[in-house]
Amino acid sequence: MRKLIAALTCVALVLAMAVPVAFAAKPADTTPPVTTASPLGGTYSGSVAVTLTRNEAGTTYYTTNGTTPTTASPIYSAPLNFTATTTLKYFSKDTAGNSETVKTQVYTITAAGTTHSSLTWTGYAMCSSCHSSQAQAMYQSVHYQWKGSAAEMTTGPATQGKMDAVDGSSALNAYCINIQGNWGPCGACHAGTGAKPVATGNPSAAQLASIDCLMCHADATNAPYSRVRNATTGLFEPAAGLDMNLVVQKAGKPTRKNCLGCHAKAGGGDAVKRGDIALASGTTSDVLYDTHMAMGNGGNIQCQGCHTYTSHRVAGRGTDLRPEDSTVELSCATSLCHSTKTSLTTGHSTYDTSHHVGRVACQACHLPKYAKNANDTASTEATETHRNWQVGEWNATLNRYEPMPTKANDLLPKYAFWNGNSWGNNAFDAAVLDAATGAYKISRPVGAINDPVGTKLFPFKYKTSSQALANGKLVTLSTATFFATGNYDQAVKDGLVYMGLPSTTPYTTVTTDELQLLNHQIPPATGNVLACADCHGTTTRVNLPALGYALKAAESVVCVQCHAQRSNKGWSSIHSGHVGSRMIDCSMCHNFSRATERNLKIGIM
Repeated sequence: MRKLIAALTCVALVLAMAVPVAFAAKPADTTPPVTTASPLGGTYSGSVAVTLTRNEAGTTYYTTNGTTPTTASPIYSAPLNFTATTTLKYFSKDTAGNSETVKTQVYTITAAGTTHSSLTWTGYAMCSSCHSSQAQAMYQSVHYQWKGSAAEMTTGPATQGKMDAVDGSSALNAYCINIQGNWGPCGACHAGTGAKPVATGNPSAAQLASIDCLMCHADATNAPYSRVRNATTGLFEPAAGLDMNLVVQKAGKPTRKNCLGCHAKAGGGDAVKRGDIALASGTTSDVLYDTHMAMGNGGNIQCQGCHTYTSHRVAGRGTDLRPEDSTVELSCATSLCHSTKTSLTTGHSTYDTSHHVGRVACQACHLPKYAKNANDTASTEATETHRNWQVGEWNATLNRYEPMPTKANDLLPKYAFWNGNSWGNNAFDAAVLDAATGAYKISRPVGAINDPVGTKLFPFKYKTSSQALANGKLVTLSTATFFATGNYDQAVKDGLVYMGLPSTTPYTTVTTDELQLLNHQIPPATGNVLACADCHGTTTRVNLPALGYALKAAESVVCVQCHAQRSNKGWSSIHSGHVGSRMIDCSMCHNFSRATERNLKIGIM
C-alpha cells in the first residue's frame, strides 16, 4: 500500500508540474509611433533630400501638396527629393494600429547657388546672422555643450558630460582621463571658436557667433577648411592661405569627412579611441573593412544616414558616453534598411538564426573582429588597447608629450548584455574595483541575461589604462602638465590639488578599464558572419556560461526533472529537441526565462 501511495503521489506531482504556468496578458500597445524628418524644414539651395524615420515598425504616409495625409495617401519608402518649395505633411501608423498626429515641414527651395554663391567671408558671426534658429538649436546640443541629459546613466547627476566640473558630472575615461585644466588641446575638436560654452536657454548674439559652423558644414573635398588657435586671444582663426570666400560659398551638408575630422581622431590620433572608426572610413572602397560606408561597391552611407538629426541633435549614443543628445533610437531594421530582419521566426537563413534577434544585437554576429586595416590605405587603422601614463613619449606630430600607448589590429570583441543604460565613474566619484577584471571600472554597459525584452548581447572594445589612485578616487591628473613636460608625478600632483587634496597626498598607480560599444566596420554578411560554433560549445570568443547561460545545476539534477539522465549529445541536439520541438522554457535548465517572449512552456513535458 505504501508503494502504491508513493507511486500515486509521484504521478500527481509530475502532473502538477506539467500544468503550464499562467502568464499575465501583455498590456496592449497604445503608444503612437514617432516619425522624424531629416533635415527639418528650412531654406535650401537647389534641392533637398528628406528622409522620414520611424522609431518602430509601421507605415508612414505623406503628402507634398499641402493637404492632410490619410492612410490612402502615398506610403513613404525612399528619401523625398524637393527641387521647389514644398509643404510636407506626414504621420505614421504602427502595427498595433496607433497613429501619430500629422506633422508639417516647409522646405523653401531657392535657386541653386543663390544662397551662398555670392557670399564674402566676414567672420564666424555671418553664419548665425542668417541661420539664427539653427544656431540656437546647435547651441543647446551635446555636440556644442559637451554636456546634456544623463537619463540613460545609472550613476551621477541628471546632467553629465565631458566638461570639467567638481559636482560629479564630469566624465572620466581611459584615454585623457578628464579635460580639467586642458581646455585648449581638448577644445580643438569643439565646434566653437575657442571659448568654453556656457549653458543658457537664451544665448546672446555673441555666444551664437562663437559657434564654428564650418567644422561640420565646410566642403571637405572642394573647399577644405582648417583653423589655428591665436596664441594671444586663445580663439581659433582660419588657417593662413585659405580662400575663405570659397569656403563659405561651398558650405553645405556635412559629409563623413567632416564628422571623421573629430570622431576618427578622438583620443589623440587616427583610430585611437573607438576601435571601429578611422579616417579610412571616409575614403575607403574596401567593403571588407566597412560595407556600409565603403565607396565603390559599398553602401557609401553618410553618417546622417543612421545618425539622424532633429534640430541639430544627433541620434545615437555609445555606452561610454554620459549624455544623450536625442531620444531617437538607432536600429539596423528600418523601412529603408534590413526591414525583414526583426522577426524571431523568419528573415534569416534558418529559424535558429532568426530567434537570436530578440536577444542578440546584429553587430554581435556581423562584426567578427574590429580595428581592421583597410586594404586601400597606406596608414594603419590599429586602435589603442592600453595607455600607460607613467611613461611619456614625445609626439612630433602633436608637438607634445603623450603617454605610451599599446595598439593592435584585428581584435576580437568582448561581449556583454546592454539594456540601454550605462554605469560610469566620474571625477570625484569613489573608485570601484571590478573583481572580474581586476581593474577599476571607468564605464560599463548595464544589462543582464534576465533583463526585460530589448536587452541584447552586444560587442565591445575593451580598453585599459594605467592611472593614479588617491584617497579611494581616480586622480584627474593635469594633462596640460603632462603634455608640456611628460612628468607623470607632477601631473598627478597638480591633479590632486585640483581635487582639493594636498600635492603630497600619497597615490598609487592602478589599472582602469572600460567597455566601448562597437557599431562600425561591418563586412558583407556572406562568408563573414559568425557561425553557431563560434559562440556555442566554446569559450574562445565569448564565455556564454559566464554571461548567465550556465546550467542552474549539475546535469544529474537538471535532466532528471523530466527523464533519466542520458548522454549529452551537445548543445545543438539538446536545444533542437527541448526548445525547438517541445517548446520547453530555458528556466527548466538555466537561471533565466524566455517563456513570455517566445511562448515557451514551464514544467515537465
